[in-house]
Amino acid sequence: MTINKNLEGEKMVVAIEGRLDTTTAPSLDAELNQSSDLAAVKELVFDFEKLEYVSSAGRRVLLATQKTMNTHGKMVIKNVNDAIMEVFEITGFSDILTIEK
Repeated sequence: MTINKNLEGEKMVVAIEGRLDTTTAPSLDAELNQSSDLAAVKELVFDFEKLEYVSSAGRRVLLATQKTMNTHGKMVIKNVNDAIMEVFEITGFSDILTIEK
């Protein structure tokens, strides 16, 4: 998995490439939590254009990040492929997360 973060003022775009699974989810969690930038971010955008797969461990990181962002801003997930969107719909995450295709 590759994580590319781009901070533009109060907006952070996090582009993820590869697989967000049990092995890689802790890396994303650490990357988001180690960054003091996240506290100053009002809008967090995940770009899933090159993301191939999200496991339950990856969804837990997204849910925890959503809860954090609810306290001081908003979080959006963009460019979700059909397979990942189906998983979000089946698990109910599509009702919790803000997802833009």
